[in-house]
Amino acid sequence: MALATDSLTTIGSDSQSLGGAPVVFDNLTRRFGATTALDRLSLDIAPGELVALLGPSGCGKTTALRVLAGFDRPDNGRVLVDGKDVSHVPAQRRDMGMVFQSYSLFPNMNARDNVAFGLQIRHQRASQRRAKASELLDLVGLADHVTKYPHQLSGGQQQRVALARALAIEPRVLLLDEPLSALDAKVRAELRDQIRALQQRLAITTVFVTHDQEEAMSMADRVCVMLQGRVEQVATPSVLYSQPATPFVGQFVGVSSRVAVTRHGDHVEVLGREVPIRGDLNAVPAGELEALLRPEDLNVVVNPSGLGVVTHRSFLGATTRIGVGIAGANLRVDVRSTHADDLELGTRVDVSVNARDVLVTTPRPTN
Repeated sequence: MALATDSLTTIGSDSQSLGGAPVVFDNLTRRFGATTALDRLSLDIAPGELVALLGPSGCGKTTALRVLAGFDRPDNGRVLVDGKDVSHVPAQRRDMGMVFQSYSLFPNMNARDNVAFGLQIRHQRASQRRAKASELLDLVGLADHVTKYPHQLSGGQQQRVALARALAIEPRVLLLDEPLSALDAKVRAELRDQIRALQQRLAITTVFVTHDQEEAMSMADRVCVMLQGRVEQVATPSVLYSQPATPFVGQFVGVSSRVAVTRHGDHVEVLGREVPIRGDLNAVPAGELEALLRPEDLNVVVNPSGLGVVTHRSFLGATTRIGVGIAGANLRVDVRSTHADDLELGTRVDVSVNARDVLVTTPRPTN
């Protein structure tokens, strides 16, 4: 069911809290014993922007969200919201709405009462909070489910109730803590698009924690890739994919193949072709190097005497991803599915590079 949009302009029409607030993580450090969860983390988020915190487990993204929400406090640094330091302001006074992975609905309350709970805490009159809750449930496409209890709703419907509850208090910052990970793929994709559309219409500053790069890349204005409590890169999804700033980002975001290369000044020789090195040449490590290549950075053609061999095929719709073993490397190459018929398993092929430049890194250690 699609989100309703007719009443979007009425939400918060009598409140100055509508619209997003700027958020700043200023040199945040958070330690748990010998573990540093946040290591001088700094990030500026513009009003109305959706920023995804993306990274592997243990990178610090959830800790950053908890510090922003007020559920945890930094050892050093500040959290600024709308220019004000809220580092020591209790969570309930931070004017933020939060949606959790686990929905966290009250099982003894129906959908409307769940949504109205925050308004009740703020001592809004019963008639007003019921009307507001009904309006929000209509907004998220649940107008026919206002009297149902959580156990009578699907996972996707429960998450919509949780979203409506977070919006009921008209927050200037919305926090999403992996809210889609418990849903099946179809519902997840649907709700992902709907949350993004609603966030854009209401212009709420949103911080979205996820380990799913597809979610981050499809929903966010910018993505902050984290590793070991630090920021590796902050960029738009397109820049993050096409111009990764570090080898970790190149490997973590999207699909990359690694192939051994030889450096010649500001170029490397990749599969017989000289290609410029991307980025700061002074940061290129000495010694053996490998290039990170996207599937679209490579071309493959059938050649009975070629050095490469097709090792697998994955049909992806308009494209087919071909795996090629060559010179000790396992490369992944995307070709049009209409041109993939001749690339059967075991076919000998030539592989060439069409990239304008390449990111290089040190080889992975071998066991």
